Amino acid sequence: MNFIETRNVVKQYDGHLALDRVSIDVPQGCVFGLLGPNGAGKTSLIRILNMITRPDSGELLFDGHPLHEKDITNIGYLPEERGLYRKMKVADHIMYIARLRGMNSSDARRAMGKWLERFDLTQWADKKIEALSKGMAQKVQFISTVIHSPKLLIFDEPFSGFDPVNTELLKKEILHLHDEGSTIIFSTHNMGSVEEVCEEIALINHSRVVLNGRVAEIRRRFSKKLYQVGISDTMKIDPAEGLFSIEHVQPSPAGGITAEIRLATGASLHDAIAYINDRYTLTTFQELLPSMNEIFIETVSNNNLQSAQQ
Repeated sequence: MNFIETRNVVKQYDGHLALDRVSIDVPQGCVFGLLGPNGAGKTSLIRILNMITRPDSGELLFDGHPLHEKDITNIGYLPEERGLYRKMKVADHIMYIARLRGMNSSDARRAMGKWLERFDLTQWADKKIEALSKGMAQKVQFISTVIHSPKLLIFDEPFSGFDPVNTELLKKEILHLHDEGSTIIFSTHNMGSVEEVCEEIALINHSRVVLNGRVAEIRRRFSKKLYQVGISDTMKIDPAEGLFSIEHVQPSPAGGITAEIRLATGASLHDAIAYINDRYTLTTFQELLPSMNEIFIETVSNNNLQSAQQ
C-alpha cells in the first residue's frame, strides 16, 4: 500500500517549470529517497507535500485520500534551511512546536523529556537556543520535527553540518523511527547515506522523474558485468578471449590475488567461472555493483545530454 502518491504534479514559477508531470509512489513504512541535483525540483515537491505551496495541476494522495490541510498534523518536516527561535529556551521552543502540532501539554512534556535525554540535551533545556553549538541546535530542530510522532517524516539534507559521530546518531534515530512504523521521505546529496538508509528512490532531473525503484533493483539494473574473484595459488590471472577481461589485480592479504574481471558481451557467467576454476584455485567471488553515487552521476549526465540535444 502506498502512503504518498503524486500523480502528474505540475508546478511553475514565473515561467520556470519546477515540476513537469511528476508521479511518485511512497509505500507505507518505507524510507524513500528523493534525489536530484540542485534546482531539479525536489524542494518544490517537498513544499507541495507540506502544503506550503500548491501544485498548478495534478493529484496528491495522503494515506489513501486527497491531501488536506488537516493532514499537516501528521507530517514532520526538517527543512534544509534550519529555522529556530534563537531567543527562546530549548524546552519552550520544543513545547511550542509540539502544541502547534496538536499535542497536549502532558504528552508533549513526556515526549520532550525522552528526546532530550536521548540526545544528551537534558541539561540544556533551560538554555536559550542561541547559546547552543550548531550541532546541538540541529538536534533541537530534529526533536521539534519528530516530537508529535507523525505518520510521515520529511528530512531535507538531515545530516548537513553534522560531524560523523552525530551523523551516525541521527541515522540510528531515523531507522528507529522507521522501525516504529513511520514513513520517511529522505532528500540528500549523500549517496552513501542513500545506500545505508533508503529502500526506494526517485531521481528528479530537469523537473521530471528520470529514475525510480528499489535501491537494490536499481543497482542490479545498472550492473557493469564487473566481478571480483580471489585466487589463492597464483600472482597472475590471464584474460580469456570471448569470456572476460582483467580490470585490476592486487595481492590479497590472505595470500594469492584479488582480481576484477569484466564479463565480455554475450558471455556466460557460468562459463567464465568454470574457466577460472579449471585453471586456478578460486577462493572468493562476488559481483561488484555500481554505487548509487555512480548511478546518480551517470543518469543525470545522460539526461542532461539528452535535454541539450532536444
